[in-house]
Order: sequence, then structure tokens, then C-alpha cells
Amino acid sequence: MTVPAAVPVLYEDDDFLAVDKPEGVVSVSEAGQGGLPALVSGSGVYTGRLYPVHRLDREASGVIVFAKNPGSHRFLNAAFERRDVRKAYLALVLGVMNANRGIIDNPVREFGSGRMGVDAKRGKPSTTEFKVVRRLRRHTLLRAFPLTGRRHQIRVHLYDLGHPIAGDLRYGDWDVQKEYPRLMLHALEIEFALPSGERLKIEAPEPESFRSVVAQLSAFAI
Repeated sequence: MTVPAAVPVLYEDDDFLAVDKPEGVVSVSEAGQGGLPALVSGSGVYTGRLYPVHRLDREASGVIVFAKNPGSHRFLNAAFERRDVRKAYLALVLGVMNANRGIIDNPVREFGSGRMGVDAKRGKPSTTEFKVVRRLRRHTLLRAFPLTGRRHQIRVHLYDLGHPIAGDLRYGDWDVQKEYPRLMLHALEIEFALPSGERLKIEAPEPESFRSVVAQLSAFAI
């Protein structure tokens, strides 16, 4: 994909920088890949060092927060460990969900080659809440709230529930999933306390690549 020259800044102070990550960009630099910090620096958004605190899957889009110094990095890491950081995602899943809301509480572990899965005996505790936003003819738009932070957690939990996220080439029927232009998962909000004690909520509106798919499918809404 073509990466935009500039990354939208959603929030910035002396300690934290939050940006709107486009899909197709890795959150943290990996071998042979510049990653989001390099993209942010290259676009002139921020030229200092960025300290990763959490990640978004490469295929996902949305709000991601970086610390700007070691102290704020420790502070936000501790908040994540206490589960004092609240995140909300938008996800378009295959199939029409019956329940209006629910809690998925299934342990997750890695099975190899980066693929995660539910394992009641060997998995780590993993909890995701969800709430239906809209039902379409063959899809459901929902908000997902991960209470733990396992890799691919939302994707795995919804797949295990029988409603994989649309466009997920790793979890679901590849022949079906390849028809979607992107993974339909977007990090919509993140909320945490600043060192001052003030609660901060940062929002990232869903991008056109996400909205356009939902709009096309909404023509067949029930």
C-alpha cells in the first residue's frame, strides 16, 4: 500500500505522543522495516526518540500511543500492567451476531508461526468484551474492549466465537477473506490517566478505507 507522507497527530504533550496509524504499517520497527516510529520521524511529526508502550497489528489502523522519555514509558507500562488503560476497537465481523453484547473469556496462546489460538489448558487468561453497533445482512459491526492485551486477542476471540473479522487472512476462510480490501479492525479509542491524575481519552475516527467497506455493505442492511 502507499503510506501517507504525514501521520495525523491525535495528542501530544511533554510525555506522550498519540498518532493515527494507517493500516499496513508495523507499530514498532522490525528487521528490514522502518515501522511507525520511522514514519513519524520521517514526516517531521516528531524527531525525538519514541518509546513503544503497546502495539497495533500491522493490518489494523487507529490510535497508538508512544512515550517520549523513559519516565513516561515506565509510567504507562505500569498502567497497562494494572489494567488501568481502556481501549475500544471497531470490528466488522462475518455473520450476524445474535447477542447485543457479551464477554469472551478464553485463554490464548501462540501455536507457532505467529498464529494465536484459544487453549483452555495452556493459554494465558484473556478477556474481551463486545457490544453490537449495527447488524447488516451478512455482517455485524461491533465495538470490542480488550481487558487483557494478548497478541491478536480480539481477532482470535471473535474467530473462536464463529465470527472472524472481515478481511483477516490469518483467521478465517482465506477464499472469503481475500475479497475484503483490508482487515476490518480499527483502534477507535484509548483512555488512561496522565501523571497529573487527569484521565485522558484519545479518539481516532475510522479511515475512509474502513468506512467505505461498511457503507457498501450497509446497502444490504437488515
